[in-house]
Amino acid sequence: MTTLLSADRRAVLTRRIRLLVAITIAYNVIEAVIAIAAGHAASSIALIGFGLDSVIEVSSAAAVAWQFAGRDPARREHIALRIIAVSFFALATYVTVEALRALLGAGEADRSTVGIVLVAISVVIMPFLSWIQRSTGHELGSASAVADSKQTLLCTYLSAAVLAGLVLNAWLGWWWADPAAALVLAVLAVREGREAWNGRGCCAPSTSLTAPGSRTPALDDCCSED
Repeated sequence: MTTLLSADRRAVLTRRIRLLVAITIAYNVIEAVIAIAAGHAASSIALIGFGLDSVIEVSSAAAVAWQFAGRDPARREHIALRIIAVSFFALATYVTVEALRALLGAGEADRSTVGIVLVAISVVIMPFLSWIQRSTGHELGSASAVADSKQTLLCTYLSAAVLAGLVLNAWLGWWWADPAAALVLAVLAVREGREAWNGRGCCAPSTSLTAPGSRTPALDDCCSED
């Protein structure tokens, strides 16, 4: 079944995505600065990886912002998805290397109260932001917007894993919990990166990013594969 959007509705959804992208970028810039600083202070690979994920979240959101800044967002969809995918792979590579180094004895993480509070806040905020991004992307028919929502959702999973690692390290002295949590992030990042690379950001109705009656190639591809 083909769902067509009116010009006014497409304009509303496009503005909403731009606003969500701006909020995502602003929040993650602040989050990245705090997380990386706290991670370096505590020698926490998971916390540094969490901060780098925030940086990558910014690059992912920036790719979507670039896409929707153009007159025809559908033409930029494929490139935006590839940028998002590469960001996932870059994060997975860095975190895997650093986590393995930590597990092999490169150093144990110290306690980080600041990190625990920061990550706990993200556990609360990120699911809500991801849900709005995903529902908007589905209605508009934008695979990149939905892929970016998955990046945000990954931040939620990461937050939970990192929070567990930080708490276990702080309360029980389980130093290995920190790099183990980082490896969980790496696995999730690779999975989501592959989906974004293959254009499987969503399986939404056949709405149009350009004009009524047209179809978005990336959207059609992802729906046909599921």
